[in-house]
Amino acid sequence: MNAAERATNVELASKIAAIVNLIKSELPDIRADLKPWTNDRDTRDLIDPDSIDLGFHFPGRSRLWQCQSILLQIRFHDDPIVGSHRAIGVEAAGFDYQGRQWQFSTIEQWCFTGTAPQPEMAEQFKQFCVQILELFNGSVEA
Repeated sequence: MNAAERATNVELASKIAAIVNLIKSELPDIRADLKPWTNDRDTRDLIDPDSIDLGFHFPGRSRLWQCQSILLQIRFHDDPIVGSHRAIGVEAAGFDYQGRQWQFSTIEQWCFTGTAPQPEMAEQFKQFCVQILELFNGSVEA
């Protein structure tokens, strides 16, 4: 679900802002998009209501990141038995004018598929993901 729509209280809005600030502090030229999904019927059918989705756009295609835009999805799970609502992972994809260039998921392997970013950028992205999960859940191990 678009981050702008998920920011329904001060705590969640603050965490979304912290994610944007985290990424912009390391990549100052990147532009954040709190509404990466269009509001049409087909798209609404695909939206995961238990996620926070953000887009990040470089001013042009980044050779280091092997993309022009990054779609970031923070996935959540409600456990009614324990009474918890926690982030279960971060999934991301890098896109350019030719389509999806790479995918990344913290669920299970923490690895890139496709034309991955340069190694230094890939490690930086993994650190972003650790920090995002820590923001929602406390300590995390990659």
